[in-house]
Amino acid sequence: MKSLSVMRLLIATASFFLLTSCGNSQKTTQSTTTSIDDIINAKEVERIERVLASDEMRGRKTFSPEIDIAADFIAAEFKAAGLQTWNNATSYRQEFAMIKAKHIVTNASFDEVAIDEKNIIIITCQPKLAINQTTRYQKAFIKTGENLFSAARKYLQTNNNLLVLVDKSFANSFGNLNRLRNNMTKTNTNVIFVLSDTEPTNYEIASTHEIAEQKLANVVGVLPGKSKKDEYVVFSGHYDHIGVGKPVNGDSIYNGANDDAAGTTAVMMLAKYFKQLNNNERTIVFAAFTAEEVGGFGSQYFSRQIDAYKVMAMFNIEMIGTDSKWGKNSAYITGYEKTDMGEILKKDLAGTEFTFYPDPYPTQNLFYRSDNATLARLGVPAHTISTSKMDNEPNYHKVTDHIETLDMENMTMIIKAIALSSKSIIAGTATPTRVKVDELR
Repeated sequence: MKSLSVMRLLIATASFFLLTSCGNSQKTTQSTTTSIDDIINAKEVERIERVLASDEMRGRKTFSPEIDIAADFIAAEFKAAGLQTWNNATSYRQEFAMIKAKHIVTNASFDEVAIDEKNIIIITCQPKLAINQTTRYQKAFIKTGENLFSAARKYLQTNNNLLVLVDKSFANSFGNLNRLRNNMTKTNTNVIFVLSDTEPTNYEIASTHEIAEQKLANVVGVLPGKSKKDEYVVFSGHYDHIGVGKPVNGDSIYNGANDDAAGTTAVMMLAKYFKQLNNNERTIVFAAFTAEEVGGFGSQYFSRQIDAYKVMAMFNIEMIGTDSKWGKNSAYITGYEKTDMGEILKKDLAGTEFTFYPDPYPTQNLFYRSDNATLARLGVPAHTISTSKMDNEPNYHKVTDHIETLDMENMTMIIKAIALSSKSIIAGTATPTRVKVDELR
């Protein structure tokens, strides 16, 4: 149940912005009179940050009551900004279910030869599953020399029923694929991994799992484009964090002000700005993802609801509340070398004091560690923008990640820079090159 004070805060916030939206109706229709400073300013950035990173949100942990409060707040901001819902849904909440599948028993044979149970891993949301060679399952292969987990994830994203034959060179690591069924989004498809050097002509596989289901929701708002409605530009951040832990100096709440209330705040500010500007030729999608901290499941679900070929670019915003290693008025782009999107952004920022740099922490694989990764693996020029000093960020995943540690003025400048740097992509006059999927791990 929402606390009374948070409820009052949500109602007051929504009412304020509904009034503000009415008062600015003239600016909405006259984009040339819209000032970026009127919309994206430190006062508004701090207002949103203080709600998301408040103690009452208790760290916005996945599956907690407080993450639902955070989702309601974001949805209220999207409504006040005047965004549409995704696919004309009745709510800004993009609801889905997370599944935990506990394996009970599996019996299987290839060409009438029994398969050891430990050599079969089934990713399913069905309590009981039984297939054979007459079932319409496609066969796929993970061959020696491939990256086991990268290949497995790729097959899980196809939304096809698959029998995946895994080369026995992976015998020592095959069991680790069990982690894939600990948490997954609800789906009607099944993927069966079998450690085998032979491709069977006939087979029988039957399994039983104990299925537990938990509800989650992304928050998604849409600003339809004018001349290029079927081409999408996505701005995203994740609104979950890690909740409450053991007390440290009397504080047990991991507020996640920088990780990633900062990115989510940016998404809401950008939604207000582009709605007021009202000149986007491409459709803009604003997404606040859930469950990033436990495996990126919110962005994975979102990626299955959108046609990746229609996504022209994704700006994923993660931890922009502190200065970068280069100081103020700067940020870095993960996977910079994989597309020319960074060069487009820099060109649109020509004449400003802001600079985008390539990711200075390549050994940390940041390109694969945030919510851009799923769409990037589908070829989308999807990058994360951040300032976090990953080799020395003192409050990362600590109870000290409070709003007081953030530089609101610099954070505001970063949000403005993201808005300005995206202008040619949003106008449809520039389109980034796509990620070469065959080069991804």
